Amino acid sequence: MTAEHEHQHAPHDPFAQGPARPDAAMLVREVEMALAEDLGPNALTGDITAALVPESRVARATLLLKEPGVLCGQAWFDRVFASLAPEIRIDWQVAEGAALEPDGAQPVATLEGPARAVLAAERAALNLLQTLSGTATETAHWVARLGDAHSRILDTRKTLPGLRHGQKYAVRIGGGYNHRLGLWDAVLIKENHIAACGSIAAAVERARALGAGRWVEVETENLDEVDQALTAGADVIMLDELSRDDLATAVQRIRGRAISEASGGVTPDSLAEIAATGVDYISIGALTKHVRAIDFSLRLDS
Repeated sequence: MTAEHEHQHAPHDPFAQGPARPDAAMLVREVEMALAEDLGPNALTGDITAALVPESRVARATLLLKEPGVLCGQAWFDRVFASLAPEIRIDWQVAEGAALEPDGAQPVATLEGPARAVLAAERAALNLLQTLSGTATETAHWVARLGDAHSRILDTRKTLPGLRHGQKYAVRIGGGYNHRLGLWDAVLIKENHIAACGSIAAAVERARALGAGRWVEVETENLDEVDQALTAGADVIMLDELSRDDLATAVQRIRGRAISEASGGVTPDSLAEIAATGVDYISIGALTKHVRAIDFSLRLDS
C-alpha cells in the first residue's frame, strides 16, 4: 500500500478493533433466547416430538453446507447443544471464518450424543449458525468489492432483534468493522439532537461533559456542518448522503483531524466511487439488516 493510502487518522480510532471474539455473557443470552423460542420454559420436555425417541438412543449426525458461504457461529452452535446435553461431542472439520464451497463428501462438523438432545437442539443451532454465516458472507462480499482501497466497511445498529452481538461478531469475521454496539457506549449526534441542543458546538460540548472516555460522532449533511463539527472537536464525522464532490471535499478537510464515515445510499454499484474519495469508513446497514441465511443441514446417520 502506498503512502498516500495509509491511514492518517486522529490519534484514537474507535473502530480499530482487535481479533473478533464472542462475548461469553452475550452469547449465552442469545442462545438462551433461541432455545426458549423453540422449547418453551421446560428445556427437553418442551420437545414433545423428540420424546418419541428412546431415551437411551445415541445419535451421530453430520453438518453439511448446501451453498457457498463464510462459516461463522461455531461458538453459538456449540453452546446450543451443550445447554441441553454437555456430553454431546462436536468435531469441527473446518475453521471459523473459512470460505466454504458445498461438498457432500466433506462434512462441516460431526456430532455424537443423546438423540433426544440432538434433535431438540437442531433447529436453534442451525438458525444461529446460518444467520451468522449469512452475515459474515454478506460482509465478505462487500469487503471484496473494496479491493485494496483505503476505506473500510462498517456496520450499523440495523441488526436483527436479539442478535446484535452475534451479528456484529459476524461482521468482523467477514472482514468488516463494528460501529457502536448500542446507545450506551458512544455518542452519535444526529439532526434531532442538534436541533434540541441548539447547535453542533453545544451538542458536542455536552457530550464531552459525559466523560467516561466516550467518543463523539456528529452526523453532517453539508460542508458547513462538517466545518462546525471539526471546530467542535468531534472524533468522527459522518457524511450523510453528500454528493460525490462534496464528499471528496469533506474527506480532505477532515483528514488528520478526525475520522470520516460515509453513510446513506451505499450500493454495490456506488461503493467504488465512494471509496475513491479516500473516506476512512463506509457504513452499510445491509450487512445485518438484509442478511440472507446460508443453508446448512444436519443429518442423522442411519
